[in-house]
Amino acid sequence: MILKKRADYLRTARARRLVTKGFMLQARKRTSGEIKGIRVGFTCSKKIGNAVKRNRAKRRLRETAREILPQYGCDGWDYVLIGRLNTTLEHPYKRLLSDLIGALKRLHS
Repeated sequence: MILKKRADYLRTARARRLVTKGFMLQARKRTSGEIKGIRVGFTCSKKIGNAVKRNRAKRRLRETAREILPQYGCDGWDYVLIGRLNTTLEHPYKRLLSDLIGALKRLHS
């Protein structure tokens, strides 16, 4: 499920952060009254570059999350992946996958 409301992004921004070489991961555990499941959002600022570069970076992050979160993510958590200048676009895809796995393991250990 995708995060859509700004308030959800802001709540996640106030929670835990993990920085990897390819991106930054923000994560928060939702309260018991909120909906179930894993929710994810993606952000790439203008620091990344023009719209073409930002969209490419978001596509790479989206695909990374699609592959990894069902297996390593925890139910009841919100995750936001934030693209980093140059590295999100230039980092090898396999390294993005391993970065996300490592970040999730550190987060949930």
